[in-house]
Amino acid sequence: MIKLIEKIEGEAKLNFNFKDDKIDFVDVEFMSTRNIENILRDKRAFDALVINPRVCGICGHAHLIATVEALESCYNNLQLSNKAKAIRELTLNFELIQNHFKWFYLTMLPFFGHKQQILKATYPTQLMGKAIAALGGQYPHTSYAVVGGVVCEITQMDIIKIESYITQTLKFVEDNLVKVDSKTLLACKDADALLDFSGDLPEILIEIKKRDMLNHAKSYDRFIAFGENSFFKKGKSLKARVSHSISLKDVKESEVPSSFAKNVSYKDKYYEVGPLARAMVNKTTLVVDAHKKYGDSLFSRILARVFEILELLNHSKKLIDKIDLDEPSYIEPEFDISKLTSSGYSAVEAARGTLIHKVELEEGIIKNYEIITPTQWNLSGGTREKPGVSQKAMVGLSDIKTAELVFKSFDVCSVCTTH
Repeated sequence: MIKLIEKIEGEAKLNFNFKDDKIDFVDVEFMSTRNIENILRDKRAFDALVINPRVCGICGHAHLIATVEALESCYNNLQLSNKAKAIRELTLNFELIQNHFKWFYLTMLPFFGHKQQILKATYPTQLMGKAIAALGGQYPHTSYAVVGGVVCEITQMDIIKIESYITQTLKFVEDNLVKVDSKTLLACKDADALLDFSGDLPEILIEIKKRDMLNHAKSYDRFIAFGENSFFKKGKSLKARVSHSISLKDVKESEVPSSFAKNVSYKDKYYEVGPLARAMVNKTTLVVDAHKKYGDSLFSRILARVFEILELLNHSKKLIDKIDLDEPSYIEPEFDISKLTSSGYSAVEAARGTLIHKVELEEGIIKNYEIITPTQWNLSGGTREKPGVSQKAMVGLSDIKTAELVFKSFDVCSVCTTH
């Protein structure tokens, strides 16, 4: 049975195959592409800073940061101030947070019989959008990060505004997502204890238990994250055993004849990326406890993503405290990029997981540009013998509606995937 999946920043086609009334395989097909990688060829290096945020309307800022870091890695001795690093990380945090709110209230809740909570999604989202705009100007599709730093010169007043947006968003979390003060929630180590609280997150987790869905959406139990900053760690987790020794050289992208999305694997194995992967690599106590009890399931995946909102808000407050306004926002590179012949790459953590950019420059002109998005990791179209992460998570389910819930629990983005 073929089903068209919509509201994923585009469309995808799922071809469900049943055996004994259970799903035994799902073909995943993305039907369109914009060929951004081809558009970038023979363009000037700095053009990528304007074009790439348009890869996606949801995580454009992550693409901007991945682009500027890929270009900067083409240099040998480029300098960045701590202030510029902190500002870039803050805007990336805010983009992740607003994505997480939209995913939870607009995509996940309706699957559990709740009305789509548009106002609950848009209120904290617009607060985070204002925080990004205070640092990066227009949003989405800002291009404020440049090789050598950022173009904004923030003031103490900007910081006061951003702190206010964070405080208001934290209050929203405490009044709605989990009705408890954020310090208590951050200190919580028992996933089952969340079920004793009230709020939108506990309600969904209780529903998962009531509906006997605790074993739903399990896949390979392999996680990976390549993005690193002051909060996220790079590494892989295999059934909770974490190793930080991983290399982008072992990441392989391959064509899929029936789809415009390419497969992505690490050492020829499929890995899950995203908030659950990051929490497993970071060894976040609450999420590790959920994984210990319920594995790489729907329960753990939803909990990890919502809990990351609180963690990033809390970490953003600490980042702001470390910003020294007297530092430069921009340090001019010693070498003009128009004379640069080199190659570089970057990896950042976007809302849905690891985003990788690779660039080759010849006298400042882009000769090759490759983008690997998080949805490619999670939605790789494998075979019956070796299914991709989301394909494996849907095998064994008995109805298409539940399979769609599992599919969207990975927060699929069609345009980002096929770029």
